[in-house]
Amino acid sequence: MWTGAKIRLRGVESDDWQGFRDLAVDSVDVRNADTVEPPRSPESFQSWTAERAGRAPGGEAFRLVVESIEDESFAGSVTVGETDVRAGRFKTGVVISRDHRRKGYAAEATELVLAYMFAEQRFNKCEVEVYSFNDASLALYRGLGFTEEGWLREHEYFAGDYYDVVLLGITAAEYWATHQRPAVR
Repeated sequence: MWTGAKIRLRGVESDDWQGFRDLAVDSVDVRNADTVEPPRSPESFQSWTAERAGRAPGGEAFRLVVESIEDESFAGSVTVGETDVRAGRFKTGVVISRDHRRKGYAAEATELVLAYMFAEQRFNKCEVEVYSFNDASLALYRGLGFTEEGWLREHEYFAGDYYDVVLLGITAAEYWATHQRPAVR
Protein backbone atom coordinates (compact mmCIF):
# COMPACT_ATOMS: atom_id res chain seq x y z
CA MET A 1 0.00 0.00 0.00
CA TRP A 2 2.87 2.39 0.63
CA THR A 3 4.89 1.59 -2.48
CA GLY A 4 4.19 2.64 -6.05
CA ALA A 5 6.08 2.13 -9.28
CA LYS A 6 8.51 5.02 -8.68
CA ILE A 7 8.32 5.93 -5.00
CA ARG A 8 7.57 4.58 -1.59
CA LEU A 9 6.18 6.44 1.37
CA ARG A 10 7.87 5.91 4.71
CA GLY A 11 8.02 7.44 8.13
CA VAL A 12 10.26 10.40 8.89
CA GLU A 13 13.71 9.37 10.15
CA SER A 14 16.18 11.55 12.05
CA ASP A 15 18.62 11.42 9.13
CA ASP A 16 16.05 13.10 6.86
CA TRP A 17 16.89 16.56 8.21
CA GLN A 18 19.04 17.42 5.19
CA GLY A 19 16.20 16.54 2.82
CA PHE A 20 13.81 18.78 4.74
CA ARG A 21 16.44 21.54 4.77
CA ASP A 22 16.77 21.25 0.99
CA LEU A 23 12.98 21.49 0.61
CA ALA A 24 13.03 24.70 2.67
CA VAL A 25 15.82 26.14 0.52
CA ASP A 26 13.77 25.36 -2.59
CA SER A 27 10.82 27.22 -1.05
CA VAL A 28 12.65 30.50 -1.67
CA ASP A 29 10.93 30.16 -5.05
CA VAL A 30 7.62 31.67 -3.88
CA ARG A 31 5.70 29.96 -6.69
CA ASN A 32 6.13 26.73 -4.73
CA ALA A 33 6.26 28.05 -1.17
CA ASP A 34 3.69 27.63 1.54
CA THR A 35 5.35 30.41 3.52
CA VAL A 36 8.46 32.51 3.38
CA GLU A 37 10.44 32.03 6.59
CA PRO A 38 13.77 33.28 7.91
CA PRO A 39 16.78 30.96 7.44
CA ARG A 40 17.09 28.09 9.91
CA SER A 41 20.19 26.48 11.32
CA PRO A 42 21.13 22.86 10.64
CA GLU A 43 20.53 22.19 14.36
CA SER A 44 16.99 23.51 13.99
CA PHE A 45 16.29 21.09 11.13
CA GLN A 46 17.89 18.24 13.07
CA SER A 47 15.73 18.81 16.16
CA TRP A 48 12.57 19.38 14.09
CA THR A 49 13.15 16.16 12.15
CA ALA A 50 14.11 14.15 15.25
CA GLU A 51 10.88 15.23 16.97
CA ARG A 52 8.81 14.09 13.99
CA ALA A 53 10.75 10.84 13.72
CA GLY A 54 9.80 10.11 17.34
CA ARG A 55 6.07 10.53 16.79
CA ALA A 56 3.78 7.52 16.71
CA PRO A 57 2.61 6.63 13.18
CA GLY A 58 -0.82 7.57 11.90
CA GLY A 59 -3.27 9.67 13.79
CA GLU A 60 -5.38 12.47 12.44
CA ALA A 61 -2.43 14.35 10.97
CA PHE A 62 0.82 12.90 9.70
CA ARG A 63 3.78 13.50 7.40
CA LEU A 64 5.53 10.84 5.33
CA VAL A 65 8.74 10.98 3.36
CA VAL A 66 8.57 10.41 -0.38
CA GLU A 67 11.52 8.20 -1.26
CA SER A 68 12.70 7.38 -4.79
CA ILE A 69 12.74 3.62 -5.38
CA GLU A 70 15.45 4.00 -8.02
CA ASP A 71 18.16 5.25 -5.66
CA GLU A 72 16.41 5.26 -2.24
CA SER A 73 16.90 9.02 -1.99
CA PHE A 74 14.77 11.57 -0.15
CA ALA A 75 12.49 13.02 -2.84
CA GLY A 76 10.02 15.06 -0.77
CA SER A 77 7.17 14.73 1.68
CA VAL A 78 3.42 14.31 1.74
CA THR A 79 1.11 15.37 4.55
CA VAL A 80 -2.39 14.59 5.75
CA GLY A 81 -4.07 17.02 8.08
CA GLU A 82 -7.17 18.94 9.05
CA THR A 83 -9.11 15.70 9.26
CA ASP A 84 -12.79 15.84 10.13
CA VAL A 85 -13.80 12.30 11.05
CA ARG A 86 -17.47 13.18 11.52
CA ALA A 87 -17.76 14.77 8.08
CA GLY A 88 -15.37 12.24 6.50
CA ARG A 89 -12.93 14.68 4.94
CA PHE A 90 -9.25 15.52 5.13
CA LYS A 91 -6.66 17.73 3.46
CA THR A 92 -3.41 16.67 1.86
CA GLY A 93 -0.38 18.31 0.35
CA VAL A 94 2.84 17.21 -1.30
CA VAL A 95 6.20 18.85 -1.92
CA ILE A 96 8.91 17.33 -4.10
CA SER A 97 12.55 18.41 -4.09
CA ARG A 98 13.75 20.33 -7.12
CA ASP A 99 15.91 17.51 -8.55
CA HIS A 100 13.04 14.99 -8.31
CA ARG A 101 10.32 17.09 -9.97
CA ARG A 102 8.62 16.21 -13.25
CA LYS A 103 9.03 12.48 -12.65
CA GLY A 104 5.49 11.67 -11.48
CA TYR A 105 6.48 11.44 -7.80
CA ALA A 106 3.91 13.98 -6.56
CA ALA A 107 1.07 12.23 -8.37
CA GLU A 108 2.09 8.80 -7.14
CA ALA A 109 2.53 9.99 -3.54
CA THR A 110 -0.89 11.65 -3.62
CA GLU A 111 -2.50 8.52 -5.08
CA LEU A 112 -0.98 6.33 -2.35
CA VAL A 113 -2.31 8.69 0.34
CA LEU A 114 -5.76 8.83 -1.27
CA ALA A 115 -5.94 5.03 -1.51
CA TYR A 116 -5.00 4.71 2.16
CA MET A 117 -7.37 7.39 3.41
CA PHE A 118 -10.32 6.22 1.28
CA ALA A 119 -9.83 2.43 1.54
CA GLU A 120 -8.41 2.01 5.03
CA GLN A 121 -9.53 5.05 6.98
CA ARG A 122 -12.98 5.28 5.35
CA PHE A 123 -12.81 8.99 4.57
CA ASN A 124 -15.15 10.24 1.86
CA LYS A 125 -13.49 13.39 0.58
CA CYS A 126 -10.06 14.93 0.15
CA GLU A 127 -9.55 18.66 -0.17
CA VAL A 128 -6.53 20.68 -1.28
CA GLU A 129 -5.77 24.38 -1.35
CA VAL A 130 -3.47 25.68 -4.11
CA TYR A 131 -2.26 29.19 -4.91
CA SER A 132 -4.02 30.32 -8.08
CA PHE A 133 -0.69 30.96 -9.85
CA ASN A 134 0.74 27.49 -9.06
CA ASP A 135 0.00 25.96 -12.45
CA ALA A 136 2.00 22.79 -11.79
CA SER A 137 0.03 21.91 -8.64
CA LEU A 138 -3.29 22.81 -10.24
CA ALA A 139 -2.46 20.52 -13.18
CA LEU A 140 -1.39 17.75 -10.79
CA TYR A 141 -4.64 17.73 -8.83
CA ARG A 142 -6.87 18.22 -11.86
CA GLY A 143 -5.05 15.34 -13.53
CA LEU A 144 -5.80 13.15 -10.53
CA GLY A 145 -9.52 13.93 -10.84
CA PHE A 146 -9.91 16.75 -8.32
CA THR A 147 -12.66 19.24 -9.12
CA GLU A 148 -12.40 22.96 -8.57
CA GLU A 149 -14.84 23.90 -5.82
CA GLY A 150 -14.10 27.57 -5.29
CA TRP A 151 -11.70 30.47 -4.94
CA LEU A 152 -10.68 32.33 -1.83
CA ARG A 153 -9.82 35.80 -3.07
CA GLU A 154 -6.70 37.49 -1.70
CA HIS A 155 -6.65 34.78 0.95
CA GLU A 156 -2.94 34.31 1.70
CA TYR A 157 -0.24 36.89 2.25
CA PHE A 158 3.44 36.34 1.57
CA ALA A 159 6.32 37.96 -0.29
CA GLY A 160 4.63 41.36 0.02
CA ASP A 161 1.28 40.63 -1.58
CA TYR A 162 -2.05 38.84 -1.23
CA TYR A 163 -2.83 35.81 -3.38
CA ASP A 164 -5.94 33.86 -4.31
CA VAL A 165 -6.27 30.23 -3.25
CA VAL A 166 -8.09 27.63 -5.35
CA LEU A 167 -10.07 24.98 -3.46
CA LEU A 168 -10.20 21.55 -5.09
CA GLY A 169 -11.73 18.31 -3.90
CA ILE A 170 -12.24 14.68 -4.80
CA THR A 171 -14.65 12.17 -3.27
CA ALA A 172 -13.89 8.52 -2.70
CA ALA A 173 -16.45 7.53 -5.36
CA GLU A 174 -14.83 9.87 -7.91
CA TYR A 175 -11.40 8.48 -7.10
CA TRP A 176 -12.44 4.81 -7.29
CA ALA A 177 -14.20 5.44 -10.61
CA THR A 178 -10.76 5.90 -12.21
CA HIS A 179 -8.43 3.96 -9.90
CA GLN A 180 -8.17 0.32 -8.88
CA ARG A 181 -8.73 -0.48 -5.23
CA PRO A 182 -5.71 -1.88 -3.36
CA ALA A 183 -5.35 -5.62 -3.71
CA VAL A 184 -5.24 -7.89 -0.69
CA ARG A 185 -2.18 -10.12 -0.85
